[in-house]
Amino acid sequence: MESGRMTERSKALLVAAAIVAFGLILGGYLLGNGLVRAHHADRSVTVRGLAERNVTADLAVWTLNYSKQGLDLAAVQADIDRDTQTIRRFFDSLGFPPDALAAAGAGVSQSYMNGVQTVTISQRLQLRTTDIPRARQAVARQFDLVREGVLLQEGSGMNYSFTKLNDIKPPMVAEATRDARAAAEQFAKDSKTRVGGIKSATQGYFSVEARDGEQAGYGVADTPFKKVRVVTTVDFYLD
Repeated sequence: MESGRMTERSKALLVAAAIVAFGLILGGYLLGNGLVRAHHADRSVTVRGLAERNVTADLAVWTLNYSKQGLDLAAVQADIDRDTQTIRRFFDSLGFPPDALAAAGAGVSQSYMNGVQTVTISQRLQLRTTDIPRARQAVARQFDLVREGVLLQEGSGMNYSFTKLNDIKPPMVAEATRDARAAAEQFAKDSKTRVGGIKSATQGYFSVEARDGEQAGYGVADTPFKKVRVVTTVDFYLD
C-alpha cells in the first residue's frame, strides 16, 4: 500500500518536474525569439533621396529706380515727370497693359554745398507681370530708356519667381522617396538583407535657384529658368 502511494507520488513529481522543465524551455525560447525579433526591428538604414525639376518662372517683377537733381524744385519735378512718362511709353510700346506698371514710392531730399541748396527727387515704378516672354523683351531693350535720358539706378533689376511650388511638391516628394528606396535597396543588396517599410522620414526644404547655378546680383541678371530641388531623409527597416 505504501509502495503504491510512493509510486503515485513519484509520478506526480515527475509530471510536475516535466511541466516546469517544459515551461522553462518554452519561456527561454520565447524570450530568445523575442530578442531576435527586437534585434531585427532595430536594423535599419538611413538614406537620402533627391528630386530635381526644371521649371520656368511665372511671375516677373521689375522695380525701376530713377532720380533727378537740380537747384529748382519745380524744374526737378518736371524732369522726373518727364522720365516717368518716358518709362510708361516704353512699356506701352511693348504691349503691357497700363495697370502692369504702378508707382512704388517716391522721395525728396535737400542738400547744401558751399551755401547752395540742391534738390533731389527719387521715383520708383514697379512692373509686375506673368507675361514672361514680354518681360524678357523689356529687359533686353532697357537701353532704349537710356537713349531717352532715363538713367536707372542700382537695384533696378528684373526678378523672376516661380509661384506654383505647391503644385509640384507632392510628386517631387514621391520621386525623392523612390530615389531614397533605390539607395536603400542597393545597401540591402550589398549587406544581403531586404528593405522593409519606412521607419521614419524627414522632408527637406524646397529650394528654387537659377538653372545655371548663378545667383542674381549686381552685374548678374536674374533668369526665368529655375531648378527646384528637394532632399528627403528616409530611415528604412531592414529584414
